[in-house]
Amino acid sequence: MMSLLVSRARNLARRFRGNRRGSAAVEFALVAPIFFGLLFAIIETAFMFLAGQVLETGVQDSARLILTGQAQSGSYSQSQFKNDLCTRISSLFDCAGVYVDVQSYGSDFSTVNITSPIDGSKNFVNNMQYNPGTAGQIVVVRAFYQWPLFVTGLGYNIANLSGSKRLLTATAAFRNEPYSN
Repeated sequence: MMSLLVSRARNLARRFRGNRRGSAAVEFALVAPIFFGLLFAIIETAFMFLAGQVLETGVQDSARLILTGQAQSGSYSQSQFKNDLCTRISSLFDCAGVYVDVQSYGSDFSTVNITSPIDGSKNFVNNMQYNPGTAGQIVVVRAFYQWPLFVTGLGYNIANLSGSKRLLTATAAFRNEPYSN
């Protein structure tokens, strides 16, 4: 009787070892969360870089209004300049979250002083100004947007603001053309 039980146990163990029907499902269950986490992180990063490029292009195009003196001649306010920028980037951005900072300096690039809009607690500091300057002055146009991040787990966190957000920044620095009013 004992040899029969041992024989059946060996036979059962041999059959169990040879059965591979569920191994693919178990392996997929182990690998899938990491695979999908990595895939979504790549997609989110690519989308964020696309948004940054759209913001950068919009700022460059809108800054031409100041560079050529059109904004100054048309007496643009900060909200009018922001609206012009928003029409260029509306496909990816909510205009209510876009911040525009335009500052003019003297005629020398060494006088330009750019401060970080992020404080020590990783909060966005909204001290935006609008001073497009006059002909021949150095002007720095910056636009900011707090981009929400969703894939911040698995040790991959590119947020530089509190609340799992990344501050997208676009900058244009130039000397105004010698336009006439």
